[in-house]
Amino acid sequence: MTVLDETPAHVVSVLGPLVSAEATAEAPGTALEAGDLEQAVWVRLLERLDDDGPPPDAARWVKAAVRAEARRARRTAARELPYRHDSAGGPAADPSGGPEPAALRSERRRTLRAAVARTPGNCPRLLTAMLSPKDPTYREIAGTLGMSQGSLGPMRSRCLGCLRRMLAAEVAAPEHRGKER
Repeated sequence: MTVLDETPAHVVSVLGPLVSAEATAEAPGTALEAGDLEQAVWVRLLERLDDDGPPPDAARWVKAAVRAEARRARRTAARELPYRHDSAGGPAADPSGGPEPAALRSERRRTLRAAVARTPGNCPRLLTAMLSPKDPTYREIAGTLGMSQGSLGPMRSRCLGCLRRMLAAEVAAPEHRGKER
C-alpha cells in the first residue's frame, strides 16, 4: 500500500482510519489518550518523510509506529511522578506524608518482631528467617535451621497461625476469610 506518494490530504484520508483504529486499540494500555497517541504517530510519519522518505508498506509502518509510541509512553509513565502542590500553592514537602506514617510503619514492625519473638518452639527462628530482607529460599532457610525442606511449609503454616492469633489480640486485625489452621 503505497499511499504516501500522494498529496498530504490523500495520505491523511487513506491512513487516518487505520491510525485512529490502532491508536484507539493501544491507548488503554498506555498513559496517553488515543488522540495523543494518534498525534504522536502523525508526527513520527512526518519526521520519517523528511528523513527517509515514505515507507514501502504504509499500513505495516503505521501499526509498528503506534506500538512503538505506546511502548515509549508506558516507559515514560513508569518513570514520571506527578508534581503535587500543597494547599499554599508550593510543592508538597514529603510525598510519603511526613513522619507520622513512618512512625506508624516502625511501630507495626516493632510489634510484629516482638510477637514473633514470643511464638513457641522453633517459630521465632523460622519466622525471623522468612522475614529476612535477603528473601532466602526454602532451601536456604532449611539449611540454616537444620531441618528438612519439606517440613518448612507445614511448620510455617502453624507458626503463622499462632502469630495471627497473637496479633489479633494486640492489633485490630481484619477478619480472616477462609479456614484457619
